[in-house]
Amino acid sequence: MDRRIPWKPFRRAFAAIANRRFEPALLAVTAGALIAGGIAWLADARDIADLCWGLGTVVAVVPAVVWVLSALQRGHAGVDLIAVLALGGTLAVQEFLAGALIALMLATGRTLEAAAQRRASHDLRALLEHAPRSARLRTGTEVREVPLAEVAVGDLLVVGPGEVVPVDGRVAGTTAVLDESVLTGESLQVERADGAPVRSGVVNAGGAFELYATATEQESTYAEIVRLARQAGAESAPVVRLADRYAAWFLPLSVAVAGLAWLVSGSAVRAVAVLVVATPCPLLLAAPVAIVSGLSRASRHGVVIRDGGALETLGRARTLLLDKTGTLTSGRPRALDVAAAPDRQSTEVLRLAASLDQVSPHVLAHAIVDAARARGLDLSVPTDVTEEPGRGAIGTVDGHHLTVGRHDGAAPHPPWAHAVDNRAVLDGAAVAWLTVDGRLAGAVLLRDPLRHDAPRTLRRLRAAGIDRLVMLTGDRAEPAREIAAVLGLDDVRAELTPADKVAAVRAERARAVTLMVGDGVNDAPALAAADIGVAMGARGSSASSEAADIVLTTDRVDRLADAVTIAVRSRRIAVQSALGGMLMSLAAMAAAAFGLLPPAPGALLQEGIDVAVILNALRALRGDRAGRPPLQPTTEALLHRFAAEHDDLQDVLEAVRNAADQLSDSPGPVALAAVREAHRLLTTRLLPHEYAEEHQLYPALAASLGGPETTATMSRAHVEIERLARRIATHLTLSDADTHSNTNTSADIDSDGTLRPEQLDDLRACLYGLYTVLRLHFTQEEENYFSLAP
Repeated sequence: MDRRIPWKPFRRAFAAIANRRFEPALLAVTAGALIAGGIAWLADARDIADLCWGLGTVVAVVPAVVWVLSALQRGHAGVDLIAVLALGGTLAVQEFLAGALIALMLATGRTLEAAAQRRASHDLRALLEHAPRSARLRTGTEVREVPLAEVAVGDLLVVGPGEVVPVDGRVAGTTAVLDESVLTGESLQVERADGAPVRSGVVNAGGAFELYATATEQESTYAEIVRLARQAGAESAPVVRLADRYAAWFLPLSVAVAGLAWLVSGSAVRAVAVLVVATPCPLLLAAPVAIVSGLSRASRHGVVIRDGGALETLGRARTLLLDKTGTLTSGRPRALDVAAAPDRQSTEVLRLAASLDQVSPHVLAHAIVDAARARGLDLSVPTDVTEEPGRGAIGTVDGHHLTVGRHDGAAPHPPWAHAVDNRAVLDGAAVAWLTVDGRLAGAVLLRDPLRHDAPRTLRRLRAAGIDRLVMLTGDRAEPAREIAAVLGLDDVRAELTPADKVAAVRAERARAVTLMVGDGVNDAPALAAADIGVAMGARGSSASSEAADIVLTTDRVDRLADAVTIAVRSRRIAVQSALGGMLMSLAAMAAAAFGLLPPAPGALLQEGIDVAVILNALRALRGDRAGRPPLQPTTEALLHRFAAEHDDLQDVLEAVRNAADQLSDSPGPVALAAVREAHRLLTTRLLPHEYAEEHQLYPALAASLGGPETTATMSRAHVEIERLARRIATHLTLSDADTHSNTNTSADIDSDGTLRPEQLDDLRACLYGLYTVLRLHFTQEEENYFSLAP
């Protein structure tokens, strides 16, 4: 006969108790027992009342013992041990009401904690779904699909359009156009020439190409990412509850006081009374209430925090590691500037390029079309459109033969085009060239821009206690350093592989509690390796969300600052509530030890302490004045309006710079005409916009931000913009006066005019200065004001 068989029901019962779904049932039973006993007591059925309260106490003792044994098995004694001693003591001395009250408090605390600790699975399901499972093997003229495990080094594989590269290899015979964002996070597509190495996991964004395998499935890059994520996730230590950390000293103190009271007085009831008032309900209730309140507030800000332990750890974080693309930058290329040949306008260049690119699936084409539509340009319908992967689009627009994309370089670049090339290198931008009927007509510079809310977010994070900010990116060093300089980061590490990121996270964890933020599949291992991983879940990969403890559900990085601020405040309130409650419990313990507080009144007093600390813990539900300032709906509407106008005014900034460039190239009639056009745009569009900001937006913002001084710097910029615009107008008036004196005819500001040699330096300085001031002013408004709007 197997002696183990009779114990199976008990093992099943303990497994059920360990399940988090048990706590709500326990809460219902203990509350029902306390209420039923109270009704019987009021009906003068004292024996039935004691029976109900005693049953409620016994029901709570069994799971409490299981929780204590489980904690001891993990190597620490938690707050539940005092509750077990108090419950057992009340049963021993027949103080059933006190036991029922303690049982209810224990069940309530465990239920709140269970609600706060809903950790989702980190099984990296999305990583596995993206991983290829087969490859197309070419043998002679035959191409057949084989399981990925059968691919050997040296095999010739065919990768079709849109397919994932199955193993590491080298391009064979042609140029491959690849989307490597899954590994590097960089949204721009890249080209790999014949013989260039290609890593598994990247996506073929062009036509079919052939690949010589240089690694097997298990030795390839993508398989290594999956392994790293699994290993890093397994290394994450379980979070120790805040309550258990305080119980480490409160528990032995309580037991010592109870034992001393029994020893001195000889009364077991007095010892039980000490344990009753020592039951750490401030830890069992107040800390979970504060944490749950913090989770609730975070969810209202679009931040999903997976459990209370993650919120506690987030509140202790001191180092922040950030990915670049999609986290600090928008993750989508945008039009940085539009350059035009001397005989063309930038708006026409953008309109023609966007008209042709309407039918292109390329990520840069989408950016060009978005820029044109943001400026309200009317696009034409293209015809005879073809696209060569890695080269660009070819077609007919308004009867002209157009190409948009790379320039083959067969024809020599004119001077203005060389200036575009130089600026692209300096700005780290990609260039989409426009040719019209075989001649270069202009270019669109594109770059993944910095998020407008990134600078404000990092300032708020430093104010919340983050003292080290580091960028970890797979992108090139030059653009990474530029962004790091703009944001004032403490360190930047570029051109990192996923393994490099994990190593960097581990090194930072050795120094302080570390927070990692990312959005791509390549970030998943690093997110899992950090103390707390945060995923940009609105547009980031599901793999990064699976590997993260916190997910930002809106595409705004400033929600990270909200999360940290809420976590710091919630943890501070939880600590205040726990310590305050324990101090009051210590005072009650002293009274009970001297026989001044019997068990039942002591339990009621402990309930009063609980109410006080819970009310304090509920403060975590309220907002923090240090967070984002509240805005009136009218102010939000104004922010959205003027932000949209900034997009519309980009062509004015380009006209100012174009006029300055033309003055530098050849200060003749063409340059003067460009200056006149810039002046017209300034007076008809930009200056009215600045006037409206000064008299409508800034007064509304001053009411929300704390007074007019908060917008004083921006108002001073308006004065400088108007001053430079007037100075440009004066130069045009002087040129017209010269024309009038030379021809003895009346002239106005729209006449041809000429520029004196002594005017050129100052006029050029005015134009370049105005362009610089406008760029800085627009950036400051977008970062400081427009980023406030949800």
